[in-house]
Amino acid sequence: MDVSPEKREFDLIVWGASGFTGRLVVEYLLANYSPGSSLRWAIAGRDRNKLEKVLHDRAAVNPPPILIGDSNDAGSMQQLARSTRVMLTTVGPYAKYGTLLVAACAENGTHYCDLCGEPQWMRQMIDRYQQTARQQGARIVHSCGFDSIPSDFGVWFLQQHALEQHGQLCQEIKLLVKAMKGGASGGTIASSMTAMEEARRDRSIARILVDPYSLNPEGQRHGPDSRDQTSMVFDQTARTWTAPFIMAMINTKIVRRSNALLDYAYGRDFKYSEVVMTGPGIAGWIKASSITAGLGAFMLANANKVTRSLIVERLVPKPGEGPDREQRENGFFNLQLIGKLGNGDLIRARVTGDRDPGYGSTSKMLSESAVCLAQDDLSVDGGFWTPVSAMSEPLMQRLTRNAGLTFSILE
Repeated sequence: MDVSPEKREFDLIVWGASGFTGRLVVEYLLANYSPGSSLRWAIAGRDRNKLEKVLHDRAAVNPPPILIGDSNDAGSMQQLARSTRVMLTTVGPYAKYGTLLVAACAENGTHYCDLCGEPQWMRQMIDRYQQTARQQGARIVHSCGFDSIPSDFGVWFLQQHALEQHGQLCQEIKLLVKAMKGGASGGTIASSMTAMEEARRDRSIARILVDPYSLNPEGQRHGPDSRDQTSMVFDQTARTWTAPFIMAMINTKIVRRSNALLDYAYGRDFKYSEVVMTGPGIAGWIKASSITAGLGAFMLANANKVTRSLIVERLVPKPGEGPDREQRENGFFNLQLIGKLGNGDLIRARVTGDRDPGYGSTSKMLSESAVCLAQDDLSVDGGFWTPVSAMSEPLMQRLTRNAGLTFSILE
């Protein structure tokens, strides 16, 4: 059977379509890329009844085909990968359920995107399958949701502006989470817990989690940045107290990898960091203290098997759980980036999203990333890429036109 990409049955398969985020992806695609349009897509998962319910609940008039597979069966993943040009997957934690699918996509020249926030697994996949993906022409793009598209494209946007308007690059950019409504998804939390669990068992994985450059290509895992902020700090430039941002662990590594893959378009001495902005004065200090203490307590509780079972797993949302429609539509995020030019001047940008970051906005970003891989003329060949290094301007246009993101310069 000829399985060359241009002759495959589908342009896109949504793997994990019956999960919480998967259902939101299906809803978005039904509304914007109905089957029978220019995008040929299908949904897939383990349970046909659940997949049929997803389509029934959304009153799909022209429903996409349903495919069945098993994350733990290599043959099943190979068959799915051979039937589509692009695989979109929401099935995590990826360290537990994602390896066979990545292998199948790399080996069959199938483009791939996910919501991964697990640096240790991403490092393993790059090391194992980079050469295969390059040879077969498969573009593998991790972290196509709230982690890490707003960070990756926010930095790219600000650097583009710096060059066009100031004739020079920002030598340093800091992202500050100014406001956000909507919690992290159960899948994101499960991924974080999986990463910490693996780190306790394997010190090499622990080093990947804390190394600022652990996702950079081999021989390029060094630079001026130190580890992510872990305590409250008063930021003199922004005139605000700041606290650690839990997603900095993945976002900052993606941005640094983008810089390396873009042949150091931001400069070899480029510095990048992310924090939560809590405000000035005593109120800002109290908020920063509370966030820092809360993160510390979560990490400590999760480090012990007993407290993790008794406390953490009972309090955090489970994978597949999430907010209702009203909560998603009332959610948003507002991120501010401050860039320092080579002459010391500062420039600022804002990135916003019109839905809760963990679900509503993430599902739109992931969907448009997959459609971009399927339909747009991209300049990169096969291999493991970041969102910016793979899709840059074509995806930026999709994000602002379709996915509710805005990128603006603050005067």
